[in-house]
Formats: sequence, C-alpha cells, structure tokens
Amino acid sequence: MLIDSHCHLDRLVEGDQPGDLQPILDAARARGVEKFLCVSVSQKGYPRMKALAAPHPEVVISCGVHPLDIKDGFDPAWLAQEAAATEVVALGETGLDYYYSQDNVEAQQAAFASHIELANQLNKPVIIHTRDAREDTLGVWRECQGQNGVLHCFTETWEMARDALDLGLHISISGIVTFRNAEALRDVVRKVPMDRLLVETDSPYLAPVPYRGKTNQPAYVHEVAQFVADLKQVRYEALLEQTSENFYRLFPGAR
Repeated sequence: MLIDSHCHLDRLVEGDQPGDLQPILDAARARGVEKFLCVSVSQKGYPRMKALAAPHPEVVISCGVHPLDIKDGFDPAWLAQEAAATEVVALGETGLDYYYSQDNVEAQQAAFASHIELANQLNKPVIIHTRDAREDTLGVWRECQGQNGVLHCFTETWEMARDALDLGLHISISGIVTFRNAEALRDVVRKVPMDRLLVETDSPYLAPVPYRGKTNQPAYVHEVAQFVADLKQVRYEALLEQTSENFYRLFPGAR
C-alpha cells in the first residue's frame, strides 16, 4: 500500500464541497495511493479541512496549528476539544520555525508544548515541523516527555535525525530528496532505519522531480517512494510494505 503520510488536501481545492477532492484522490489512486493523512495548519482553516475530508474514508486528519500560524490564533482549549475526536489521528502540525519567524519564539515553544502534552494525554502522535530550531525542537520534546511523533518533511542533519531516532521519533521524507542540491539529505535517508521511515508529499508544496515547479499533489508520492527505495537499495514493493507498516504503527487511529 502506498500512503501519503502528510498532505494538505484543503489547499489543493478552492471550493468547499466534499466532492471537490474527488479528482485529486482519483488521480492519486491511479498511481497506487490508497491512504492520505490530511494535516491541519491553522485553527481558522480547520473546520473547512475537516468538512472536506469527512466523506472520504481513505482520508484521515490531524488537528493542530503550525508554528507560523499561531499568530492568527491558537486556543489550547479549542485544540483539546477538537483533537479528542475519534476521527483525529494525530496532533499537529506543530513545532518550531525560527527561519521565517524569530519574533515569537516563546509563543512557538508554548504552543508546541501544548500540542505534545495534549497528545500524551490522548495517546496520539505528534506531527512536527522544524526549521532552524534543531536543539529547541528536540529540547521541548524531551521536556514534555513526548511519546510518539514524526519529524515531517525532514531536511535537517544526520546528527538531528540520529538524536530524534533515539527519542523514538519517525522521519518522513518529501520530494525535496529528489532535488539536485539535496545530497546531504540523501545521505540521511540512506542511514535512517527502514522501520522508522515514512514518505509524504507535503502537497501542494515541494513537488518532486520531474514535477518540480508545479503544484504538488498526493499522486506524486509515488516518485518520492521510488526515489527512496532506490536510495535504500530495496525493492519498491518492499519500501511500500515497510512504510505502510510504519504509518499504521505510528497512527493506529488511521486504520
């Protein structure tokens, strides 16, 4: 089974009707994609995302606020209420982004901690975004005694990957791994154990080669998976089997 473990389906359509997603899901299914984790980034946009996904059993959702979106509103009470729903399989995406925003570091850390602590209470995993915040991301995770989670769209060093793996985190790889200047990331992928890998698109962003520069979509997770399989020197089918097993172990609510 091929799974897109991180996508933003609501940002691929302009309308608000659940049927608007169908062409995207059909195109992905034609490439072998059978499951989609649609990831929340904002409190304001969450109701629309949830409504769009609801009629599609192959789409599961997370609930959370991205570190770059907390400026537009983040209410821990809202998160606690929404994230407790059975259809929510993870908290996030949350985390720290010091590359684009350094004027609210404390607020980012507080929001990240809120997601982790709630995830611990609900026994749900956390989807983590990190950029230019390696030490603090893992530091907050340790302080909050994070249990299960994934560093999505990983672009950091092997040293961070190693430390994250030691903390029990998974590593998710996006189309960035196919980019010409991503050799350091490819080295990381070669080293990450197979049983801790996931693949994703992060669509509509970061389309893999040969679609770079175009709007990304879940169908393109096929290219990501094939590229990772080649890097790991394993059969494509073996990579799909392992990453699917990893996905359902990390996100048991997605079954």
